[in-house]
Formats: sequence, structure tokens, C-alpha cells
Amino acid sequence: MKLTRATFGNGCFWCTEAIFQNLKGVHDVKSGYSGGHVAHPDYKTVCTGTTGHAECLDIYFDDTVISFEALLEVFWNTHDPTTLNRQGEDVGTQYRSVIFYHDELQHQLSSAYKNQLDAAGIYADPIVTEIAPFTEFFPAEDYHQNYFNLNGHNPYCHLVVKPKVEKFKKKYADKLSSE
Repeated sequence: MKLTRATFGNGCFWCTEAIFQNLKGVHDVKSGYSGGHVAHPDYKTVCTGTTGHAECLDIYFDDTVISFEALLEVFWNTHDPTTLNRQGEDVGTQYRSVIFYHDELQHQLSSAYKNQLDAAGIYADPIVTEIAPFTEFFPAEDYHQNYFNLNGHNPYCHLVVKPKVEKFKKKYADKLSSE
């Protein structure tokens, strides 16, 4: 089976990783950093906001089970694409809304979806999501991987991540993996 790759930045990767891991057809989700100008960044330097990286997810999926368009739908509906460099209480360029496309089709689909949302007036404010070519992905430190599943007892996970995941599961019950 050949897997397709998508790379999204939609806020704190602890929150968003837990969402995409639950989708049918998604085989691997890694938290990490993309879009910056420093080689081999780490969490501490990315959090300074000076590396240009966004906290991202590198997603490998079977496009015969779930389409890139379906991933885009989940992406747009599980964060606020109208807040520049911010998601909730998380503030900084590392929390920006961004799609790093891997080929021209992903570029076209991402741009078209964004334009449709803007034209439909879905959001009260303009969408600020950046759509940029993928260059490189740097996996985050091991303790960031699978964070919610391993640390659900953590207060941040309990108060912030869990409600997002529960809301997602209700809305996308038909797209959930049975694993």
C-alpha cells in the first residue's frame, strides 16, 4: 500500500495529533516542526518564535480510504483559521494556521477549499491560513509524540485537548477508525 502525505499546522500539536490519529485511513501522525529557517529545531527554540517553524502534524494516509479533501475538512473544522499566529491561549508564529502542500494537486485543493469558505462567509473574520510549499519536516521530541493518548491525565489534556477530541468524535463519527 502506498501512503500519501499531508502536513498541517493548526495550533498546538498535542491537540491536533489526537484528532487526526482517530481517522479511518490515517496510518501515522507525527508531531513536529515545519516552515522555518533553522535546521533541526527543538521545542525550546521553536517556542521562542524566532525559528519560523509552526507546530505541525505530518500525516500519512491511505487515499483509497480517506481523501485529502476529507483531511482538509477536518483541518478547517477543528481549529480557528481566522486568528493570526494564535489558537486559543497559545500565541506565537509557531501556532499559526498553515497547510504545507506536497504537490500541485494539494496546493489547488487547499486553495480552492479556502476560497470556498471565504466566499460562503462561514467565518465572521477573514481566513488567515497560510498555504505554502512543503520544504522539510522535523519530528518533535519523543515526549511530544502520541501525547494525549499517553498523558490524558495531564490537566492541560483534560481541560483543553479532551473536549476538542470529544467534539471532533461526535461530528465525525462516520470517519472514525475502529482501532
